[in-house]
Amino acid sequence: MTAPSELRVSKDRRLLTITFPGRDPVELPAEMLRVLSPSAEVQGHSPEQRVTVPGKRGVMITRMDPVGNYAVRITFDDFHDTGIFTWIYLNELGEQKEARWQAYLDELAQKGMSRDRR
Repeated sequence: MTAPSELRVSKDRRLLTITFPGRDPVELPAEMLRVLSPSAEVQGHSPEQRVTVPGKRGVMITRMDPVGNYAVRITFDDFHDTGIFTWIYLNELGEQKEARWQAYLDELAQKGMSRDRR
């Protein structure tokens, strides 16, 4: 997977637009990136350890730092900064955006959780 030709954070810091060479831009909300972070804190070390992250509606991207030539570390305004988003993972999120988001919403509902902060 080649690096994106552009990573752009919106002025309100709630949307990341990713453009891979020769492809249409994909917009990923900061909330989606936060709750689906590839960090061990969220994903665990096995599927059974994965955590459902509630209360992140309105979360913002505060910083993005390159990690080699293969990824970016995204820091959010809730201070979560341990997710390293590889180009492959960002591409997958873009391609599966609707399905992944719906699965997250379904999981919240099943667990009686909310997107809103308490």
